[in-house]
Amino acid sequence: MSGTNIERAGDYNQRVALQSIRIGLAKTKQEVATYTGLTVPAITNITNRLLEEGLVIEAGKLHGARGQPAMTFTINPDGCYSIGLNIDRDHITIVLLDLAGKVRARASREIAFASPEQVAAFFEQHRKAFRKLKGIQADRIIGVGVAVPDDLAKGDLPHRPADYEAWNTVDLRALLSPGHDWPIMVENDAAAAALGELHFGHGMRNPSFFYMLVSSGLGGGLVVDGEYFRGAHGRSGELGFLPVNATGSATLEDFVSLSSLNEALGDLAPTDPAQLADLPPEGRARIDAWLNIAAERLCDPLVAISCLIDPQAVFIGGRLPGSLIDRLAQAVNDKLAARNLALAMAPVRHAALAADAPALGAAILPIMARHLPVRSVLRNTAQA
Repeated sequence: MSGTNIERAGDYNQRVALQSIRIGLAKTKQEVATYTGLTVPAITNITNRLLEEGLVIEAGKLHGARGQPAMTFTINPDGCYSIGLNIDRDHITIVLLDLAGKVRARASREIAFASPEQVAAFFEQHRKAFRKLKGIQADRIIGVGVAVPDDLAKGDLPHRPADYEAWNTVDLRALLSPGHDWPIMVENDAAAAALGELHFGHGMRNPSFFYMLVSSGLGGGLVVDGEYFRGAHGRSGELGFLPVNATGSATLEDFVSLSSLNEALGDLAPTDPAQLADLPPEGRARIDAWLNIAAERLCDPLVAISCLIDPQAVFIGGRLPGSLIDRLAQAVNDKLAARNLALAMAPVRHAALAADAPALGAAILPIMARHLPVRSVLRNTAQA
């Protein structure tokens, strides 16, 4: 158990007020007060602080109601920026995100099993470029988030080089910290994607969901009542490691992942997943077969998720082209419906944040820590 104090409560109230403006639920002081349950005088003090800190801006007066026209507020996209870096076995992606959730810059490199030195050079090149972008106030970049699979170099993926094990001893914060003083926050890639979906995607209207990340492997993240649920050891949602046979020698990600799709495609596998939608007929036939197997393999785990968790939805994101995500979601929904189960199944849907979800989610981490209303802010153990 953990208590709180007036200072923490005040910080949390400011975050909730900012959130109401950010997601468009409130524009005036009265609307913010109604949304937050705080008094108008309290909201007046909060909005004054938000204006002083440059997090919101005045957007003109609202006419048409009784009395004096009310001033409206909107989020200031340039209130702060954050960098998100996604490191995976088949690519590196970096984004610069503003407070409104807009990507102001992006770079990605398709590279198989990038070394720590290659990742560090990629990050250094682009973080310097981001600081010099026109229209970006460099002093408002508040931090770096890094999304990376927990077992980046431990999974036995096809064609993994022996020296890739160097990642098992790398301190990511030390690797990426030279040349700047921004705080660096590290998160599991699927967890980062789920957090991104919560704060900038469908999670704003569906606060309880399961996020499925189809990348080189297969990951998952669980959000319950607007909070990411980590489990006792921080490993909740590890969908890809679920065994699919009695011996446990095969796991779900052996059938549902980009690596498994590329294996099925063989010499037709493209270097960039975006090209999967443009393969010749033989390649499309192999994709069809993979989609059918992947959907079938997902059914039992998703039945378990609906039975045990009862989420509002299951969102699929990752590096599959959007059309293939849609087809996979539809195939799973069709197969589940054909089972005529006695319970209501959570619908499987295309995530709002898909291809760059881990990088976007990583970029949100510093913004969450500084400005968004997470419950840890109220605890004495919270990290400011």
